[in-house]
Amino acid sequence: MGKRYTFEICANSVESCVAAQQGGADRVELCAAIPEGGTTPSYGEMTVARRMLDIRLHAIIRPRGGDFLYTPIEADAMLADIRAARAVGADGVVVGCLTPDGDLDLPLLQRLLDEAKGMSVTFHRAFDRCRQPLQALDQLIALGVDRVLTSGQQPTAPEGADLLRQLVARADGRIAIMAGCGVNETNIRALAEATGVTEFHFSAREAVASAMRLRNDEVKMGSSEADEYSRMVTTARRVRATIAQLDANY
Repeated sequence: MGKRYTFEICANSVESCVAAQQGGADRVELCAAIPEGGTTPSYGEMTVARRMLDIRLHAIIRPRGGDFLYTPIEADAMLADIRAARAVGADGVVVGCLTPDGDLDLPLLQRLLDEAKGMSVTFHRAFDRCRQPLQALDQLIALGVDRVLTSGQQPTAPEGADLLRQLVARADGRIAIMAGCGVNETNIRALAEATGVTEFHFSAREAVASAMRLRNDEVKMGSSEADEYSRMVTTARRVRATIAQLDANY
């Protein structure tokens, strides 16, 4: 298609990070608790991921699931987590924060950016809950944020294609618009053609059965609906298959 695309994998473990690299990804966003939308990974997970990766490593900085309105204590934790990500050699961080009315929390965001100085910064899908997305985009450009991860304020990026196209036009190369949520090998090409987006964020995960032979399904460690004897892991096969939809030479 004549364009250079960037592919970021939302990785839930070091194992997923390695698979992303093997599949040809440019970058990983390392997260814990992906069913909650992603939270900050542990220091150990970041350390081992950095040791095993040659591609770029970004860490999400999010102290909990739920909304993006943070208390002063949570803000302090986020600043400490940025310092931890820097200490292990992460290339970038992924942040986001909002006011009660759905605007960017500019004072907190500036503190996060100051702490992350010299690192790449992505504003995450808190953007999809912004009251005025085009205004928020202008503010992020003015702050010097490198990219915005967004589904176009819809449940999935393909559903948000109209706003994604507007954001790409508004950004005009001043900030990267990265489409994420629901992106896979069946829709990435159509999404690229419809929006002009050149950065994509996807997980490329598959279910892997537990190797446990002794099982007790009556005792749950978490949600009663969760299947605790399987886990979702990024596979190199799916990463490669998704990238191949946009890169004929892959």
